Amino acid sequence: MEFTGQTAIVTGVARGFGRAIVRRLARGGARVVAGDINLPGAEETAALVKSDGGEATAFRLDVASAESVQAMVDLALSTYGNRVDILVNNAGIWKLTPTEDTSEEEWDRIVNVNLKGPFLTCRAVVPIMKRQGRGHIVNIASIAARNGGTMAGIHYVASKGGVLALTKKLGKDLGKYGIVVNGINPGTGQTEMTADWPRTTLEGIIKGTPLGRLVEPEDIADAVAFLASDAARFISGETIEVNGGLLCD
Repeated sequence: MEFTGQTAIVTGVARGFGRAIVRRLARGGARVVAGDINLPGAEETAALVKSDGGEATAFRLDVASAESVQAMVDLALSTYGNRVDILVNNAGIWKLTPTEDTSEEEWDRIVNVNLKGPFLTCRAVVPIMKRQGRGHIVNIASIAARNGGTMAGIHYVASKGGVLALTKKLGKDLGKYGIVVNGINPGTGQTEMTADWPRTTLEGIIKGTPLGRLVEPEDIADAVAFLASDAARFISGETIEVNGGLLCD
């Protein structure tokens, strides 16, 4: 996919899916602002892009803060030519706390990052994309939003379900401005998030997956590249399942 001359913002970039997404978009020619609350991780991702010959700028981002989100968008505009062509909402946090043990504080933190964060970033970039008359937004949700989660707390599942609804609503509202909005539901990934999961749990997921493995970061990055490209110009309000056939309609 070709993104030369385009500016992309990606959140949650310090590792895993986010890092792979940044590198994939940059390989296609996009200039990427890479935001994460873990600034050293974001800087490492940006350094990898530069070593690949691409352009990326790291930013310490708290997606639950409107001020932080706006500062990131302002950086993108000032650094890469006063436009934002692609937004990828990947930032997310996960807890396995049982429902009865979930505090209000923990609920708020998970929902603020996983659902309020995409709302804030979309709210910040939509006026820019409207002015341009085009734009691509890709929201990363989760298979947990559809199957209730294998190893996920109620707050994570609910927040990712909200991302699906957010994607549908934005797709309906923004199409007339030339903005397409889609989502991705990753299956269980081979990432740092699942590194501490019981091996028996992961083996059970692999056994139940027709394609016989966990999701790799590059699987998600390639799906993002498609949805962020003109090849997906007539797809909007949809969510792609990237799970190797584990869950399909």
